[in-house]
Amino acid sequence: MLAPCLWLAGNAAAQSSYSLRSPDKKIEVRIRAGSRMQYDVLMNGKTLLQDSTMSIRIDQTTLGRDVKVKSAKERSADRMLDPPVRQKFARIREHYNELRLDTEDGLAVVFRAYNEGVAYRLETALAKAQVKVYSEEAVFQFAADHTVFYPEEESFFSHNERSYLPRKMSAIAGATLGSMPAVVDAGGVKVAIAESDVEDYPGLWLRGTSGNALTAAFPPYPLKEALERDRDFKVTQAADYIAVTKGTRTFPWRLMGIAEKDGDLITNPLVWLLAKPSQVPDTSWIKPGKVAWDWWNANNVYGVDFKSGVNTQTYKYYIDFAAKYGLEYIVLDEGWYKLGNVLSVVPEINIEELMAYGKQKNVGIILWVVWKTLADQQQPALDQFAKWGAKGIKVDFMQRDDQLLINFYHDLARETAKRKMLLDFHGAVRPATMTRTWPNLISTEGVKGMEWSKWSADSNPAHNVALPFTRMFLGPMDYTPGAMLNATKAGFAQVFDRPMAMGTRCHQLAMYVVFESPLQMLADSPSNYLREPEAMEFLSAVPSVWDETRVLDAKIAEYVVVARRKGRDWYIGAMTNWTPRDLEIDLSFLGEGSFRMETYQDGVNANRMASDYKLVKSAVKKDDKMKIHLAEGGGWAARIHP
Repeated sequence: MLAPCLWLAGNAAAQSSYSLRSPDKKIEVRIRAGSRMQYDVLMNGKTLLQDSTMSIRIDQTTLGRDVKVKSAKERSADRMLDPPVRQKFARIREHYNELRLDTEDGLAVVFRAYNEGVAYRLETALAKAQVKVYSEEAVFQFAADHTVFYPEEESFFSHNERSYLPRKMSAIAGATLGSMPAVVDAGGVKVAIAESDVEDYPGLWLRGTSGNALTAAFPPYPLKEALERDRDFKVTQAADYIAVTKGTRTFPWRLMGIAEKDGDLITNPLVWLLAKPSQVPDTSWIKPGKVAWDWWNANNVYGVDFKSGVNTQTYKYYIDFAAKYGLEYIVLDEGWYKLGNVLSVVPEINIEELMAYGKQKNVGIILWVVWKTLADQQQPALDQFAKWGAKGIKVDFMQRDDQLLINFYHDLARETAKRKMLLDFHGAVRPATMTRTWPNLISTEGVKGMEWSKWSADSNPAHNVALPFTRMFLGPMDYTPGAMLNATKAGFAQVFDRPMAMGTRCHQLAMYVVFESPLQMLADSPSNYLREPEAMEFLSAVPSVWDETRVLDAKIAEYVVVARRKGRDWYIGAMTNWTPRDLEIDLSFLGEGSFRMETYQDGVNANRMASDYKLVKSAVKKDDKMKIHLAEGGGWAARIHP
């Protein structure tokens, strides 16, 4: 070892090496500090990432080059955390080993190794109170040209509603932008690249390199902006830097979730664990639940004595439906206010009457708003919404996560929490990583969800079974399931005002178990649900938050079987792509005793008539194994209770 060390000493900086292992010893991070700050990541001795690098350019000085480490400190943590909103688990174990390297130029790099993956963050301690960050280098260099599920983007102005299509890393050219997460199949082991604890800084994006690496990209700092219509607030002039921020601060975590089995991506808690702890002192008022939603079904209410539409009578009908089935909320989506002024309610709606009616029926009302209109009227609007008694807001069309928009997300989460209001961000993916910090941020979109079936064939079973392993890795996902008009691939048509969804009825029901969203939508018309009492037995009972999650069987973008528990009740959801499957479900996770099970299974003709299903009721116990069949684009859902 002596000769290489002497050779390195003749270069710009002597190289020092460090090693950090996960608590279970399976994952190792090898770190080298010298002319560059480099690291490798190994799993069971096999190299996953090799010669990955990092640096940051602040006020035209690059930190992370010619690195001289002045101190190295190790520490470990092992504790149980109780999330106020139980997305996956009632308790989450935080168990890691950490290495902190402080350098002579005011930069520190903190590495953590968890059993679930690896993360690092940069910290600065600079004399200047305020600095400009011109760029941040984060190169995720893999050991080979692997396949990656890459959410390709056209620009930084995006809803982040993307398809996760597998392709070779070398096929992704340097200009090809991608949002998060990118999931790399490193020879069977999956590596999900993401970030956490983003504050006063732009979001991390990725670019290809035409090689074995993905590299960081960041939206630049906006200098000028222009509003198109009421909702598209675009950057028209950008700076040559990405952030104006404090000279002494921590920067966001760069993380690699590592999964030996595909299903481990679904239960991986790294993004949540690395986020800043809750900034909401009292979370007792936060009430997850299910929502009757108007926009997807275009208010197609029928069998009534009034004209359906955006009016008081229609929303009373939604409230009556929600009350009948114990749904906690309804949404008033686009149309309830005059666009451009959230304080100007359209004459067809009596908002005070609706709020009072909802309160009488124990159904809360959530109001949709365009973000820019709200931002321009934020304090009076939030005060008015609170005075009316709104339980939350659904905020849409941000389409950005530069530093200014990241600050908006945090500010609005803080202000709604003060007023005990829930928050559901659409139109961007980044808030999905912030739900630990702001538990009232109850769900987020940033997903190519079921709304796409109104104008596209992209929201299909093959896409749906990729999402739990990709987009859902970041956090809650407001996909908005629940279609009662179910279509085969051949029978599907894009009908904006009377939409259908590809895949079987049971594929839709299974989404309520597989897809995580503490605010879970019922997207179809109440009139359609009222004609489906058997389906509503399941949809009225299925929770939106969980005490325990187990992945029983899964293969990314092919099929998934998830079991989740709330109290003593278990629910199972299984979904497949366009390939029909026969699977076996082992019920050994059940406790002692006998259980009742209601299963919703694809009907024998579901391949021709996608709404065909069969409800079977039986008694089961933990020794049982069940063989199930999924039709093409199919699903299977079960409720198991003592």
